[in-house]
Amino acid sequence: MQLVKKSKFVKSAVNREDFPPPIYPEVAVVGRSNVGKSSIINAILGRNIAKVSSSPGKTRLINFFLVNDNFYFVDLPGYGFAKVSKREKDKWKRMIENYFRTRENLKFVILLVDSRHKPTQLDIMMKEWLEALNIPFIVVGTKVDKLNQSEKAKAKKIIRETLNLSKDIPVFLTSSKEKTGINELTKFIIDNLVV
Repeated sequence: MQLVKKSKFVKSAVNREDFPPPIYPEVAVVGRSNVGKSSIINAILGRNIAKVSSSPGKTRLINFFLVNDNFYFVDLPGYGFAKVSKREKDKWKRMIENYFRTRENLKFVILLVDSRHKPTQLDIMMKEWLEALNIPFIVVGTKVDKLNQSEKAKAKKIIRETLNLSKDIPVFLTSSKEKTGINELTKFIIDNLVV
């Protein structure tokens, strides 16, 4: 069954006054610059709508996509990209914080981590930041096609332990390339956004 029937890019924005009107529930995606954010958005939406770049750190704005005419999917700038100046990093941090603090229709955040590696200190900080702001979140491990069966089970355990996740926070393992876990993740998003 096709869960995403239609999706369209609405706009890119930096400031609250430029965000689309908060008339639909919203889910935001956040993760390190090279975690495969655009690829997973494209896999979930079933089309190449988010720009995939070979050089990390390309998302400099907050990108809004309208899905099935009843919720927004929001692509936030990636964090932790080394080749960006401190001033630029601080600007991104302020932009994301402003979004988190003011977006009243934000229902939850998808925190992406690379399933091939232990979550980084920046991933831990993002998780703690979301908790401090009382924003519900789920964790999605990307690039799982690079792991064998026993590594997959281990990856989930490492993600849970490193991020110190409580049992009620779902962890999905996905591959945009092979579409592993994409349907389950999409179903979770739709079930938890659209009533």
